[in-house]
Amino acid sequence: MLSPRRTTATSAVVGLLAGALTIGVAELVAALLQRSGRAGGTPSPVVAVGGAFIDRTPPWLKDLAIATFGTADKTALLTGIAVVLALVAALAGVLAARRRTLGLLVVVLLAGVGAAAVLSRPGAAWLDAFPTVAGAIAGLLSLDALTARARAAQRPGMAVDRRSFVQLAVGTGAVAIVGGGLSQLVGGGGRAAQASRASVVLPAPTSAATAAPASATGVEGLSPLVTPVDAFYRIDTALAVPQVSKQDWRLRIHGLVDHEVQITYAELLALPLVDRMVTLSCVSNEVGGDLIGNQVWRGHLLRELLAKAGPAKDADMVLSTSVDGWTAGTPLDALTDPARDAMLAVGMDGEPLPLVHGFPVRMVVPGLYGYVSATKWVVDLEVTRFDRAQGYWTPRGWSALGPIKTESRIDVPRSGASVKAGRVAVAGVAWAPHRGIDAVEVKVDDGPWQRADVGTGGSADTWRQWVWAWDATPGDHTLVVRASDGTGEVQTAEQAPPAPDGATGWHTVDVTVA
Repeated sequence: MLSPRRTTATSAVVGLLAGALTIGVAELVAALLQRSGRAGGTPSPVVAVGGAFIDRTPPWLKDLAIATFGTADKTALLTGIAVVLALVAALAGVLAARRRTLGLLVVVLLAGVGAAAVLSRPGAAWLDAFPTVAGAIAGLLSLDALTARARAAQRPGMAVDRRSFVQLAVGTGAVAIVGGGLSQLVGGGGRAAQASRASVVLPAPTSAATAAPASATGVEGLSPLVTPVDAFYRIDTALAVPQVSKQDWRLRIHGLVDHEVQITYAELLALPLVDRMVTLSCVSNEVGGDLIGNQVWRGHLLRELLAKAGPAKDADMVLSTSVDGWTAGTPLDALTDPARDAMLAVGMDGEPLPLVHGFPVRMVVPGLYGYVSATKWVVDLEVTRFDRAQGYWTPRGWSALGPIKTESRIDVPRSGASVKAGRVAVAGVAWAPHRGIDAVEVKVDDGPWQRADVGTGGSADTWRQWVWAWDATPGDHTLVVRASDGTGEVQTAEQAPPAPDGATGWHTVDVTVA
């Protein structure tokens, strides 16, 4: 007879195996459903639960997650979901060993949560809940069978039953692993989308972007003027990157317009495309943070496409929608302003958009935080009004308007660095997209503000590199930076968190001079 502690451990393992089989079967059936083209929303229960959690995340928790995990926030969320599922599965196993009905009830409740999350996703149909139901049935059967075998194996002298239990446990684990693996192989949407992207040849732009020197200052460690594509930040609500082929993409412009407009990817590429260097920033970027990047985007100017639709005079907002249902509310005048080159972007750094950055098409709007403008995988533009519609984050506590604030950052030296006394290069970037950077100043400790040299690369829509020569003296020092935008407004020293409309304050670094 096993000790109570070993019995509980065995029961927990039984629950974990049944839980793994539940997820493996559910994910495999979800992949098959998506592969068949019959899935409307997000049939994967794990992704759906994660999406539902993100939808209900208050601003303070979103900021905490991004501040803690940065662009690894989705990995952290999926890891957290896995841990919670493992704990619940282990609990189901322990309860089933003591009272069969309780353990099975936990599985049913867990399946109910998964099914509810699936059906809450945009475009969901009842069929999308089938993978969750199939997984739950597999989980119930395996939990019941494993619990019965484990109970029989614990009786004295029942070596055959113990062998039978081990065989069933190993088999259950193997099926769970195979199911999970096959779900990745069967889910061929990613490969199809990648193949679609690989077949795209972008037309040459009719208008080039501002020339971009590799570094306007030549200081090692300074952020390059143009952020490499693989280093460009990604913050969005999509746990699973939407997989859209160029053949399937369509954009609809409707609402308060004279004429509804629909356009395919091929038709979009046939329109005049321009290259524009634009800095994008996430509203969750902390002072001195790295959720910001500068790139050369290729696309068709939105004002030209909207002109074909003919917005009504009383319209003041465009509600853009991603293929996964995410929305952003953008001021109409920002999209139609002839001095602001908002675009439907199809390219990044001269190549088709990467899948994670919105292939086939995304929005790029200079001067606005991404939560109100930079919709990836965009498929719908509704011309409307702010008093009639809201973007995804506005009802969750964020400002309806999101102009990017004037900010600056010290890249070199890093905070906590030790430098040698003498001439030291202090360098970084400053940004005020669509207003431009007029000046950057640096001060040491409580000393006077000193004017830095601002690089010539970029434009009013991009960040600017800057450098200041510091005659460093031995000791511990604090470096502070501030910028002035093209309107003459000086960056505020008032410290404010990202919510509800962007962080403010001066970036400081502490260094030791030896």
